[in-house]
Amino acid sequence: MLSAYSIIMILIILLGILSHVLPKAKYAVASLDEESGVEVGPGEWEGEAPLEAPATLQESSEAQEEPVVTSEAPSEEVPESNELVQETTSDEQPENNAESSLVLDSESEVVEETFDSLEACEEAYGKDSCAIVDGSGVEGAALHQILMAPILGFEDAIDVCIFVMILGGFLAVMAKTKALETGIKILVKKLHGKEYLLIVTLMLIFSVMGTTYGFLEESVGFYVLIAATMFAAGLDPLVGVATILLGAGAGVLGSTINPFATGVAISAMKDAGIEFNQGTVILIATVLWLTTLAIAAFFTIRYAKKVQRDKGSTFLSLREQAAAKKKYSQFLEEKTDSLKLTGKQIASLILFGLTFVVMIVGFIPWGDFGITFFDGWTGWLTGAPLGNWWFYEAALWFLLMAILISIINREGEHGFIDTFIDGADDMIGVVLVIAVARGASVLMAQTSLDNYIVVNAATWLASMPEMLFVPLNYLLHIVLSILVPSSSGLATLSTPIIAPVAASLGYSTNVAAMTIVSANGLVNLITPTCGAIMAGLSLAKVDYSTWFKWGIRVVACIAVVNIVVLCLFSL
Repeated sequence: MLSAYSIIMILIILLGILSHVLPKAKYAVASLDEESGVEVGPGEWEGEAPLEAPATLQESSEAQEEPVVTSEAPSEEVPESNELVQETTSDEQPENNAESSLVLDSESEVVEETFDSLEACEEAYGKDSCAIVDGSGVEGAALHQILMAPILGFEDAIDVCIFVMILGGFLAVMAKTKALETGIKILVKKLHGKEYLLIVTLMLIFSVMGTTYGFLEESVGFYVLIAATMFAAGLDPLVGVATILLGAGAGVLGSTINPFATGVAISAMKDAGIEFNQGTVILIATVLWLTTLAIAAFFTIRYAKKVQRDKGSTFLSLREQAAAKKKYSQFLEEKTDSLKLTGKQIASLILFGLTFVVMIVGFIPWGDFGITFFDGWTGWLTGAPLGNWWFYEAALWFLLMAILISIINREGEHGFIDTFIDGADDMIGVVLVIAVARGASVLMAQTSLDNYIVVNAATWLASMPEMLFVPLNYLLHIVLSILVPSSSGLATLSTPIIAPVAASLGYSTNVAAMTIVSANGLVNLITPTCGAIMAGLSLAKVDYSTWFKWGIRVVACIAVVNIVVLCLFSL
């Protein structure tokens, strides 16, 4: 297979080509939502005529006693030559969903003018007064947009990139103390014969963090440590990758109270006035989480046992095996090793563990759970209290702890700087792949491909029976998640469109919300557009192609079980 860089660049080029194949976007004046006061885009149109709604949605629209027109387009100021009058009948009505700024009945006559470009619309109505007509089309990507997408990916992912570079410096400082190396040897010796218990325990811990607050990108710092531990235990780095990625990923897939996934989806349904049962949502998420974790643990342990019995059964190529041996051979126990930690090494390990514990506590959004304990007194160091941290705050914390560990080990100013820079330098490849991966999402937003796909797919899904609606909705969001890997970004984009369709058809909105979350979580176990995956694999010295060949069977099995669970809850 091609390298991760080439795979992502090819995807970006294909997205650019696709933007010229699909219909061109239309623009119209945005209207002000009377309840929220928020400017919203115009309703769904195809060309200059409204989309034909499914029968169920038409009946819902016909049931209204009075027509309501919220569009405030100043039609009298528009020249007659540009005025477009659309007469609708009961067979020609726009879909009534949460993003529509126009609601019609069978007798309404509406003036709605659309423009072929944003510039033309703003020339008629003023700057910042227009929006894309939902689902009307896309903007063809210019050559410079395709070429600039990976570069703009740096801007979009700059916080993660800075964190990863400082993490590299921190790990290099820690490695120089040999505390981590000796500590892992002692751990492996004590756990001899219990390696599989360690795998299950770690996967459970990572999954709990994933289901509560979306511990995926934050897991990047653990890849070197866990990969080294598994290598020293007689396994290979792929087992370490699976332990972290499938463990944390299972939790994110079944996000119970994760505010960045389920929380965003529920918030979007509230804003759209869609009824749901949060208890049922959490129940569905819990079942998805535990079934996915069970599947992931089964495949990981089975592979670990196979590798331990026969080293030749590893999925790693000869080149990867050589790279792993070079990177992790120092963690292997030797007969000459005394396996005794010095006082400085013990202090370094305590600080190392404290660094990650504080990072985890800092990332958990305590305020969303009603916990205010950390407010007020923990923000003196970074400017943000624990619970409100993101990657900039975490980067500062790791830098300070690297300095402290260096002082304890009396490395000196020159020794610290040289070691830290060398460690950060080792992360350049990781930073590059994160930025390139983010470039696909940047191009999607620039061309409105995400809006076009979601809106038109929602209209198509509305005509499906529920037993087909659920799996097809899941497959739709698998595709979308490859292009928009962010859980919060996808939930914000898709929920306000898909949830009203499910509600109008009498389908379960609880299942619809968790379909979006679980499909996104599934894709983020294997997609090359996910920065966390690419960064973790680079740190563990495992090629993306190797992970894909091993993980695709696991992901396929999880997908089947997810669909079955979602269909059962929709009955």
